Amino acid sequence: MNSTLPTKPIRLVIVDDSEVVRMGLRTLLTPEPMIRIVGEAGNVAQSLAVSGTEKPEVVLMDIRLPDGTGFDACRRILQSLPECRVLFLTSVVDDKLVDEAIRCGGHGYLLKEINGRGLIQAIFDVAAGKSILDPAVTARVMKLVKTAGGASKPLESLSAQERRVLSLIAEGKTNKEVGVELNLSEKTVKNYLANIFDKLAVSRRSQAVAMFVSSEQR
Repeated sequence: MNSTLPTKPIRLVIVDDSEVVRMGLRTLLTPEPMIRIVGEAGNVAQSLAVSGTEKPEVVLMDIRLPDGTGFDACRRILQSLPECRVLFLTSVVDDKLVDEAIRCGGHGYLLKEINGRGLIQAIFDVAAGKSILDPAVTARVMKLVKTAGGASKPLESLSAQERRVLSLIAEGKTNKEVGVELNLSEKTVKNYLANIFDKLAVSRRSQAVAMFVSSEQR
């Protein structure tokens, strides 16, 4: 997928229980003119408070927090701020955590080993509507959705038009934007997505996108 560059600074909140990590991220991200750090938090309660006040476009979220998990925070933030995008940044990865990150509505999952430029671009991409997964995480998502669906090559079941729809969704386009691109009504796009989800045995856009991106990278 092509890199995405924002047209205005992205309002960002950093959530991590380590003050040292938060300082490091602030030092890394503050010089970037298209990212504006509007707050930070060290636990779930603080993340809800600062997000409610500052209305960020992206929340950079750790998973392990002292009063809960980043998944708890993600669910509650998205309930009140449905347009917000949550990007998980963590040092741990296993199938259960990846699955939970997708189920709670997260828009990306990156490992802290990522380099600075990669993290900045990931923030840009998530803000633009794309789903971002670390390559190691993509493989785990593929394993999860294959286990759920039981199909070795589930994407082959999609029609040409369904693949076109999924390709545009993977680029971060909304249903309305996909409709404009393909000359379809928004309702028709929703119907295509419902069929895609059924065929791939998934329930979220991020799962379908992970499968598509993985297949394109082979």
